[in-house]
Amino acid sequence: MIDCHVHVWDPADGFPWIRPGTPLHRPYAEAELDASGAGLDLAGAILVEASRGDAGETYALRELRRRRPDLIAGYVGNLHVHGDAGSGAFRALLDESGDTRPNGMRLGGPDWASTPEPARALVPVLAETGLALELNLYRGALRTAAEVGERHPELAVVVDHVGNPPNLVTGDPGEWYADLERAARVRNVHVKISGLLTQQHGVPDSQLAYLVGHVVDTLGPERCLLGSDWPICLTRGTRADSLAASRTGLAHLTPAQNRHLSRTTAERVYRLRG
Repeated sequence: MIDCHVHVWDPADGFPWIRPGTPLHRPYAEAELDASGAGLDLAGAILVEASRGDAGETYALRELRRRRPDLIAGYVGNLHVHGDAGSGAFRALLDESGDTRPNGMRLGGPDWASTPEPARALVPVLAETGLALELNLYRGALRTAAEVGERHPELAVVVDHVGNPPNLVTGDPGEWYADLERAARVRNVHVKISGLLTQQHGVPDSQLAYLVGHVVDTLGPERCLLGSDWPICLTRGTRADSLAASRTGLAHLTPAQNRHLSRTTAERVYRLRG
């Protein structure tokens, strides 16, 4: 399978969101990522930006992809940090990168309106050049994905962490379920099943299985991807534990559906190149 959501970082390089004194406030690098996949039968991973805060992170991800194609199948950069330079500079970056250009770019924040307008202005460039738009919004991610997907039908839109629903024990997911139905009607919207080990901590297995199964049955496995969210998942369990949580409730899938979910959807959405 392809693990569609992993990170690497060194707090000495930036990453202001990682608080000193927490378990995540240390380097997580290539060697540890490699070791974490032992025994998991992985065909690679999608390396996702971790909000370092500068354009240098894009080049660092590109270099790791170039050096370790056996470990990194593709990477997703941070769209925020390229917005101010404008579309011309962003196109030049993609041209310069050639076969090692990003496979997608991510926008994140509390909601769509909170993302930088110059970064949002680059979304048409993603559509024109075949890069996926990845969304990590804490409110309205699925609804926003549907709206953006309708405006840009040629754009692959990927929603991280199943759209960040509230914890099923402590919150009301009613709006999230409605937004999932809305997103399902827009064929170029895809959902990444990831982040569950941390976001849904304490949720009974039966409820978690229903949530995952409902996502896959609503969208279809050809529009879903699996991710561990390593190393963030380590606050609650191993990379294997996190991937197991992402697959719970899916025993009813056929072998062909499992292939979509585990690999071929990622290959298509991220336009992976060997």
